[in-house]
Amino acid sequence: MKRLLCCLLVFCVVGRGSVHGAPFDPTHARWGRVLSRFVQEGAVDYAGLAASPKELAEYLQEMGSIPESGFEALPREAQIAFLINLYNAATLKLIVDHHPVASIKKVGGWFKSPWDLECVPLFGRTVTLNRIEHQMLRPRFQEPRVHFALVCAARGCPPLRDEPYVAARLDAQLSDQARRFLAQPEKNRFDATTRTLTLSPIFKWYAVDFPAAPDGLTRFLSPFLPKEQAAGIASGGITIEYSVYDWSLNSRPTPATPHGR
Repeated sequence: MKRLLCCLLVFCVVGRGSVHGAPFDPTHARWGRVLSRFVQEGAVDYAGLAASPKELAEYLQEMGSIPESGFEALPREAQIAFLINLYNAATLKLIVDHHPVASIKKVGGWFKSPWDLECVPLFGRTVTLNRIEHQMLRPRFQEPRVHFALVCAARGCPPLRDEPYVAARLDAQLSDQARRFLAQPEKNRFDATTRTLTLSPIFKWYAVDFPAAPDGLTRFLSPFLPKEQAAGIASGGITIEYSVYDWSLNSRPTPATPHGR
């Protein structure tokens, strides 16, 4: 019933493909085609995307044309999906615009990080990735699972989903992202012998967005952890450590060239 009501609300707001007169597709189909074509198992074919950037550019143009009043009229789930998709799409465009690059941290300069570059089309102007994350998504919605959906083009990030976030399935998609991220042992793992839970630095950097560690955080994480790990941390007495964040690009491996060619 909740999903049905959400879908009806989105339909009523956007009408036949518009938000207050601006073209808008609540299924984010253009972004979906980009993801299905260039993303596989969380990694991105940046070379392929750089060679065929048209649809990504059109999607960002479409999103940037939505007026603020139209965005504000959307239901909560649609707003969250809108901002996550926009952030991830703009991040890919940023990498493509600087292709080839080994890490997003190589984009920008001495005085401005990539997250402070005005590269995100929003409400007819251009804003920064930091504005989307820290001034809109985090304070407005207070949904910690967005940290499992936002992808900053690094291997240390959660895997980039190969489908758009959409209002009707947002809760399930965010929970699935949490499970996928926490199941990656190079980022998150539990040692039953030492009773040490090693987590991504994301949980340290954004500790204010999650329940307090260790007990509150482990209770929050438990439903998303692999079963054996959830059982292992259930009794408490856990020490939390943090893994090393990998800032190298989340690119798909380049196929090896056969010898003799």
